[in-house]
Amino acid sequence: MNPSVAWRYGRPALVLLLAGLAVGVPLWLVVVTSAKPQAEAIKPNLDLPRHWQPADNYADAVSQGEMLRGFFNSLLVVLPSVVLVLLLGAGAAWVFARRKSRLVSAAYALCISGLLLPPAVITIVMELRQLGLSNTRPGMIAVYTGMYLSTSIFFMTGFIRAIPLELEEAARMDGATPSRIFWRIVLPLLRPVIATATIMVMLYAWSDVFYAFFVLGGGERATLPLNLYQVASAQLYLNNWHLVFAYVVVMSLPMVAVFLVGQRKIVSGITSGAVK
Repeated sequence: MNPSVAWRYGRPALVLLLAGLAVGVPLWLVVVTSAKPQAEAIKPNLDLPRHWQPADNYADAVSQGEMLRGFFNSLLVVLPSVVLVLLLGAGAAWVFARRKSRLVSAAYALCISGLLLPPAVITIVMELRQLGLSNTRPGMIAVYTGMYLSTSIFFMTGFIRAIPLELEEAARMDGATPSRIFWRIVLPLLRPVIATATIMVMLYAWSDVFYAFFVLGGGERATLPLNLYQVASAQLYLNNWHLVFAYVVVMSLPMVAVFLVGQRKIVSGITSGAVK
Protein backbone atom coordinates (compact mmCIF):
# COMPACT_ATOMS: atom_id res chain seq x y z
CA MET A 1 0.00 0.00 0.00
CA ASN A 2 1.15 3.51 -0.75
CA PRO A 3 2.63 5.08 2.43
CA SER A 4 0.64 8.29 1.94
CA VAL A 5 -2.59 6.32 1.64
CA ALA A 6 -1.73 4.23 4.68
CA TRP A 7 -1.00 7.37 6.71
CA ARG A 8 -4.22 8.99 5.57
CA TYR A 9 -6.27 6.08 6.89
CA GLY A 10 -4.01 5.28 9.83
CA ARG A 11 -3.90 8.80 11.26
CA PRO A 12 -7.57 8.84 12.38
CA ALA A 13 -7.14 5.39 13.90
CA LEU A 14 -4.04 6.57 15.78
CA VAL A 15 -5.87 9.63 17.11
CA LEU A 16 -8.79 7.48 18.26
CA LEU A 17 -6.41 5.03 19.92
CA LEU A 18 -4.60 7.78 21.82
CA ALA A 19 -7.89 9.39 22.85
CA GLY A 20 -9.21 6.02 23.98
CA LEU A 21 -6.13 5.40 26.10
CA ALA A 22 -6.23 8.89 27.61
CA VAL A 23 -9.86 8.43 28.66
CA GLY A 24 -10.12 4.68 29.04
CA VAL A 25 -7.14 3.98 31.30
CA PRO A 26 -8.15 6.41 34.10
CA LEU A 27 -11.77 5.31 33.78
CA TRP A 28 -10.77 1.65 34.06
CA LEU A 29 -8.59 2.41 37.10
CA VAL A 30 -11.47 4.15 38.87
CA VAL A 31 -14.03 1.45 38.11
CA VAL A 32 -11.92 -1.60 39.03
CA THR A 33 -10.54 0.02 42.19
CA SER A 34 -14.06 0.90 43.34
CA ALA A 35 -14.90 -2.81 43.30
CA LYS A 36 -11.86 -3.99 45.31
CA PRO A 37 -11.55 -4.61 49.05
CA GLN A 38 -9.33 -2.25 51.02
CA ALA A 39 -6.33 -4.60 51.07
CA GLU A 40 -6.21 -4.72 47.26
CA ALA A 41 -6.93 -1.03 46.79
CA ILE A 42 -4.13 0.39 48.97
CA LYS A 43 -2.01 0.74 45.84
CA PRO A 44 -4.43 1.34 42.94
CA ASN A 45 -3.59 -0.51 39.74
CA LEU A 46 -5.27 -1.73 36.58
CA ASP A 47 -5.61 -5.36 37.72
CA LEU A 48 -9.03 -6.90 38.11
CA PRO A 49 -10.15 -7.48 41.73
CA ARG A 50 -9.48 -10.91 43.16
CA HIS A 51 -12.47 -10.39 45.42
CA TRP A 52 -15.36 -8.28 44.09
CA GLN A 53 -17.32 -6.12 46.55
CA PRO A 54 -18.75 -3.16 44.63
CA ALA A 55 -22.08 -3.14 46.48
CA ASP A 56 -20.42 -2.82 49.89
CA ASN A 57 -18.03 -0.14 48.68
CA TYR A 58 -20.76 1.97 47.12
CA ALA A 59 -23.01 1.62 50.17
CA ASP A 60 -20.17 2.70 52.48
CA ALA A 61 -19.31 5.63 50.22
CA VAL A 62 -22.91 6.86 50.25
CA SER A 63 -23.36 6.51 54.01
CA GLN A 64 -19.92 7.48 55.34
CA GLY A 65 -19.36 10.20 52.77
CA GLU A 66 -22.79 11.80 53.40
CA MET A 67 -23.48 11.77 49.68
CA LEU A 68 -27.19 12.46 50.00
CA ARG A 69 -26.52 15.79 51.69
CA GLY A 70 -23.89 16.64 49.09
CA PHE A 71 -26.24 15.66 46.27
CA PHE A 72 -28.96 17.92 47.65
CA ASN A 73 -26.50 20.81 48.04
CA SER A 74 -25.23 20.35 44.49
CA LEU A 75 -28.76 20.50 43.12
CA LEU A 76 -29.50 23.68 45.08
CA VAL A 77 -26.47 25.35 43.50
CA VAL A 78 -26.32 23.88 39.98
CA LEU A 79 -29.98 24.06 38.95
CA PRO A 80 -30.51 27.78 39.74
CA SER A 81 -27.19 28.55 38.03
CA VAL A 82 -28.33 26.78 34.87
CA VAL A 83 -31.66 28.62 34.84
CA LEU A 84 -30.00 32.02 35.30
CA VAL A 85 -27.36 31.31 32.64
CA LEU A 86 -30.06 30.33 30.14
CA LEU A 87 -32.44 33.22 30.81
CA LEU A 88 -29.84 35.96 31.10
CA GLY A 89 -27.84 34.57 28.19
CA ALA A 90 -30.86 34.31 25.91
CA GLY A 91 -32.03 37.83 26.75
CA ALA A 92 -28.61 39.38 26.24
CA ALA A 93 -27.98 37.38 23.04
CA TRP A 94 -31.28 38.58 21.56
CA VAL A 95 -30.25 42.20 22.07
CA PHE A 96 -26.73 41.64 20.74
CA ALA A 97 -28.03 39.82 17.67
CA ARG A 98 -30.72 42.36 16.70
CA ARG A 99 -29.26 45.74 17.57
CA LYS A 100 -26.35 47.33 15.73
CA SER A 101 -24.31 50.08 17.33
CA ARG A 102 -20.83 50.63 18.68
CA LEU A 103 -22.09 50.49 22.24
CA VAL A 104 -23.79 47.13 21.65
CA SER A 105 -20.68 45.75 19.93
CA ALA A 106 -18.51 46.89 22.83
CA ALA A 107 -20.90 45.33 25.34
CA TYR A 108 -20.90 42.07 23.38
CA ALA A 109 -17.09 42.00 23.30
CA LEU A 110 -17.02 42.64 27.04
CA CYS A 111 -19.52 39.86 27.75
CA ILE A 112 -17.75 37.18 25.74
CA SER A 113 -14.34 38.18 27.11
CA GLY A 114 -15.06 35.69 29.86
CA LEU A 115 -14.27 32.95 27.35
CA LEU A 116 -10.62 34.01 27.39
CA LEU A 117 -10.08 35.68 30.76
CA PRO A 118 -10.18 33.32 33.76
CA PRO A 119 -11.98 34.66 36.84
CA ALA A 120 -9.72 35.88 39.65
CA VAL A 121 -10.47 33.88 42.78
CA ILE A 122 -9.17 36.46 45.24
CA THR A 123 -11.26 39.22 43.66
CA ILE A 124 -14.36 37.02 43.69
CA VAL A 125 -13.96 36.12 47.36
CA MET A 126 -13.39 39.76 48.36
CA GLU A 127 -16.44 40.95 46.42
CA LEU A 128 -18.65 38.27 47.92
CA ARG A 129 -17.51 39.26 51.41
CA GLN A 130 -18.34 42.89 50.69
CA LEU A 131 -21.81 41.87 49.51
CA GLY A 132 -22.38 39.50 52.41
CA LEU A 133 -22.62 36.48 50.10
CA SER A 134 -19.48 34.64 51.19
CA ASN A 135 -20.09 31.05 52.34
CA THR A 136 -23.63 31.13 50.96
CA ARG A 137 -25.43 29.30 48.18
CA PRO A 138 -26.57 32.55 46.48
CA GLY A 139 -22.91 33.58 46.29
CA MET A 140 -21.98 30.28 44.67
CA ILE A 141 -24.88 30.59 42.23
CA ALA A 142 -23.73 34.11 41.30
CA VAL A 143 -20.18 32.85 40.66
CA TYR A 144 -21.30 29.99 38.41
CA THR A 145 -23.70 32.27 36.56
CA GLY A 146 -20.99 34.83 35.87
CA MET A 147 -18.47 32.18 34.84
CA TYR A 148 -20.63 30.44 32.25
CA LEU A 149 -22.73 33.34 31.01
CA SER A 150 -20.12 34.25 28.37
CA THR A 151 -20.35 30.82 26.73
CA SER A 152 -24.15 30.98 26.68
CA ILE A 153 -24.17 34.47 25.12
CA PHE A 154 -21.61 33.50 22.49
CA PHE A 155 -23.50 30.48 21.16
CA MET A 156 -26.97 31.97 21.47
CA THR A 157 -26.01 35.19 19.68
CA GLY A 158 -24.69 33.29 16.68
CA PHE A 159 -27.84 31.17 16.56
CA ILE A 160 -30.25 34.11 16.81
CA ARG A 161 -28.49 35.91 13.96
CA ALA A 162 -29.43 32.98 11.74
CA ILE A 163 -33.13 33.27 12.64
CA PRO A 164 -35.06 35.24 9.98
CA LEU A 165 -35.96 38.67 11.28
CA GLU A 166 -39.26 38.45 9.39
CA LEU A 167 -40.62 36.12 12.09
CA GLU A 168 -40.30 38.81 14.73
CA GLU A 169 -41.54 41.55 12.41
CA ALA A 170 -44.67 39.53 11.63
CA ALA A 171 -45.32 39.11 15.36
CA ARG A 172 -44.94 42.87 15.88
CA MET A 173 -47.43 43.49 13.08
CA ASP A 174 -49.89 41.31 14.99
CA GLY A 175 -49.42 43.44 18.09
CA ALA A 176 -47.04 41.21 20.07
CA THR A 177 -44.97 42.93 22.74
CA PRO A 178 -41.18 42.39 22.91
CA SER A 179 -41.54 40.13 25.94
CA ARG A 180 -44.14 38.00 24.13
CA ILE A 181 -41.89 37.74 21.07
CA PHE A 182 -39.01 36.63 23.28
CA TRP A 183 -40.98 33.97 25.15
CA ARG A 184 -43.12 32.69 22.28
CA ILE A 185 -40.75 32.92 19.27
CA VAL A 186 -37.11 33.35 20.25
CA LEU A 187 -36.85 30.92 23.16
CA PRO A 188 -38.57 27.98 21.39
CA LEU A 189 -36.21 28.39 18.44
CA LEU A 190 -33.23 28.36 20.78
CA ARG A 191 -33.90 24.84 22.05
CA PRO A 192 -30.78 23.22 20.50
CA VAL A 193 -28.48 25.85 21.99
CA ILE A 194 -30.37 25.84 25.28
CA ALA A 195 -29.85 22.08 25.53
CA THR A 196 -26.14 22.52 24.81
CA ALA A 197 -25.69 25.27 27.40
CA THR A 198 -27.64 23.29 29.98
CA ILE A 199 -25.47 20.21 29.60
CA MET A 200 -22.19 22.12 29.52
CA VAL A 201 -22.96 24.23 32.60
CA MET A 202 -24.19 21.20 34.53
CA LEU A 203 -21.09 19.17 33.67
CA TYR A 204 -18.70 21.92 34.72
CA ALA A 205 -20.52 23.10 37.83
CA TRP A 206 -21.35 19.60 39.06
CA SER A 207 -17.68 18.55 39.17
CA ASP A 208 -16.25 21.87 40.41
CA VAL A 209 -14.33 21.80 43.67
CA PHE A 210 -11.91 24.72 43.20
CA TYR A 211 -14.36 27.63 43.28
CA ALA A 212 -16.70 25.83 45.69
CA PHE A 213 -13.81 25.53 48.15
CA PHE A 214 -13.17 29.28 48.17
CA VAL A 215 -16.79 30.42 48.02
CA LEU A 216 -18.70 27.88 50.14
CA GLY A 217 -15.85 26.85 52.41
CA GLY A 218 -17.42 23.47 53.18
CA GLY A 219 -19.58 22.57 56.15
CA GLU A 220 -23.27 21.83 55.79
CA ARG A 221 -23.41 23.53 52.36
CA ALA A 222 -20.65 21.43 50.75
CA THR A 223 -21.42 20.13 47.26
CA LEU A 224 -20.56 16.59 46.20
CA PRO A 225 -16.97 17.24 44.98
CA LEU A 226 -16.24 19.52 47.93
CA ASN A 227 -17.72 16.97 50.31
CA LEU A 228 -15.39 14.30 48.90
CA TYR A 229 -12.44 16.63 49.44
CA GLN A 230 -13.48 17.21 53.03
CA VAL A 231 -13.92 13.59 53.99
CA ALA A 232 -10.64 12.68 52.28
CA SER A 233 -8.83 15.51 54.09
CA ALA A 234 -10.31 14.41 57.41
CA GLN A 235 -8.54 11.04 56.95
CA LEU A 236 -11.87 9.25 56.88
CA TYR A 237 -10.81 7.79 53.55
CA LEU A 238 -7.08 7.50 54.37
CA ASN A 239 -5.78 4.48 52.42
CA ASN A 240 -9.39 3.73 51.49
CA TRP A 241 -9.02 4.27 47.76
CA HIS A 242 -11.84 1.81 47.13
CA LEU A 243 -14.22 4.23 48.91
CA VAL A 244 -12.78 7.29 47.20
CA PHE A 245 -13.23 5.81 43.74
CA ALA A 246 -16.66 4.42 44.65
CA TYR A 247 -17.66 7.96 45.66
CA VAL A 248 -16.34 9.30 42.33
CA VAL A 249 -18.30 6.69 40.36
CA VAL A 250 -21.59 7.40 42.16
CA MET A 251 -21.06 11.15 41.94
CA SER A 252 -20.45 10.94 38.18
CA LEU A 253 -23.48 8.82 37.31
CA PRO A 254 -26.04 11.68 37.06
CA MET A 255 -23.83 13.69 34.70
CA VAL A 256 -22.96 10.62 32.63
CA ALA A 257 -26.68 10.02 32.15
CA VAL A 258 -27.24 13.67 31.21
CA PHE A 259 -24.38 13.58 28.71
CA LEU A 260 -25.50 10.33 27.09
CA VAL A 261 -29.03 11.65 26.68
CA GLY A 262 -27.99 15.02 25.30
CA GLN A 263 -24.73 14.36 23.43
CA ARG A 264 -26.36 14.91 20.04
CA LYS A 265 -27.76 18.22 21.24
CA ILE A 266 -24.26 19.31 22.26
CA VAL A 267 -22.86 18.85 18.75
CA SER A 268 -25.84 20.41 16.97
CA GLY A 269 -26.01 23.34 19.38
CA ILE A 270 -22.31 24.15 19.16
CA THR A 271 -22.28 24.05 15.36
CA SER A 272 -25.48 26.06 15.13
CA GLY A 273 -24.28 28.75 17.50
CA ALA A 274 -20.68 29.02 16.31
CA VAL A 275 -21.00 28.45 12.55
CA LYS A 276 -24.30 30.09 11.69
